[in-house]
Amino acid sequence: MPSNRMGRINEEIQRELAALIPNVKDPRVTGMISVTAVETTSDLRYAKVYVSMLDKSSALQVVKGLKSAAGYLRRELGQRLNLRYTPELVFEEDDSIRHGAHILELLRDPNVVKPANPANAHIVLDDEEE
Repeated sequence: MPSNRMGRINEEIQRELAALIPNVKDPRVTGMISVTAVETTSDLRYAKVYVSMLDKSSALQVVKGLKSAAGYLRRELGQRLNLRYTPELVFEEDDSIRHGAHILELLRDPNVVKPANPANAHIVLDDEEE
């Protein structure tokens, strides 16, 4: 039961932060920013917020801008959510998309991954014909 509640709280915080981040006036917080996940501690004191940016070159600056706007975001969250405690927000860059793309690249490399059945090695898939 409690884990289901925590999941709902995490989703609600994620949804509200995704709506609030475009309103941040810090010039470092620009571009397309997605809140990919939120992990809240069981006592609702801290929430680790994972964000992903389209422009990876400015990712460090965006995270710094979000950290400086954490007080504003926390206050707005407190007004929108009906929780006993409004968690303190800790922002981190999410590199899971980059990691997943690297794994996909490795899986598509024939030198790394061999066919499961050598008898089917002659079969060419549609996307490999190019």
